[in-house]
Amino acid sequence: MSDPRPKTVVLHQFTGIGDLVWHIPYFKAVAEQSRGGKVSVIAQPSTLARQLIGHEPWVEEIIDHDHRPRRSEKRKGRHAGLLGMWRFAQELKQRDFDRIVLFSGRVSRGLLAWMTGIPVRIGYGYRRLQRIFLNQPPYIDRYKGEEVPVYFEASALAAAHRFVSAPIVPRLDLPPNAGRNVLEILAKIERPLHVLAIGTSEPHKQWGQAKFSALTTCLLEKGGSVLVLGGPAETELAREICEATPEYLRERCHPVTHLTVLESAQVLNSADACVGNDTGMVNVAAACSCPTYVILGDRPPLAHDPLVRSIQGASLASITVEQVLAVMQETAQESIGFRFRPQANSPRKAFPDV
Repeated sequence: MSDPRPKTVVLHQFTGIGDLVWHIPYFKAVAEQSRGGKVSVIAQPSTLARQLIGHEPWVEEIIDHDHRPRRSEKRKGRHAGLLGMWRFAQELKQRDFDRIVLFSGRVSRGLLAWMTGIPVRIGYGYRRLQRIFLNQPPYIDRYKGEEVPVYFEASALAAAHRFVSAPIVPRLDLPPNAGRNVLEILAKIERPLHVLAIGTSEPHKQWGQAKFSALTTCLLEKGGSVLVLGGPAETELAREICEATPEYLRERCHPVTHLTVLESAQVLNSADACVGNDTGMVNVAAACSCPTYVILGDRPPLAHDPLVRSIQGASLASITVEQVLAVMQETAQESIGFRFRPQANSPRKAFPDV
């Protein structure tokens, strides 16, 4: 007998790796109610969706939405503008989807869905103009809390359409062979292992070499190792952080900027704690059940996971090494307790105000 469930595609709106991580449990929940237990995922290339979830058995296909490249790429996206939107809509139309689920409140995404001709179109709908292009209520309200709204709005949509019964804490399932060579290296590193996630998509989110070096020194003086994790763009910064530590500690400071996203996830999965800028890797760390400390400054906190501690201040520059160490010390035992509880399908107690 053929599967009567709808052939479904989900659309992820945002550009960051962390934003994608927050949506993963809900994409999977939609897949469970879709044809073959799978969904296709529309995501921007900068999310690295193909690397992070392309291996998942519930993913039919990753469809690149080249809509808004990062400013550092200095190029126009193939799907940017009205002409690009029309071009992308034609690409989707050829796939004969029965249902599209927009994890988005933007009017432009509603228009895109309408242009595809997909029969069932679900989205946030908190903008009345977006509702013109949607046809499957209920709709949700815009998140009104003080935290970053992305996760809470995704949770609300998934619950409103009964894909889930309660919010789900994001967790990553790593492929069995992901980063095997990394694990061999980690086995030789002195514990505890602290990872510093020094990457950032925007300069204003960067805590800086001097403070990361001072934090590294303090952590190494207590014992164990520090792995300074970034991408190729952070190679020089990672080297400078380690070289600024006292020479007698330096052999336990490891700059690493050449790993794939799954290899980095394997490192974080094995770490004792992660401290970093507001970057995708800190969200990967938490999703790998690693106690995580995010240095934010005067920005909304992250509140999607009990393993994440948001470190705030009047500004990013005002946050001191001593403040970070104090938060780590205060919450260490609580974070370890959370880490070793079953989390993969654990719902939060209740929705925040949405």
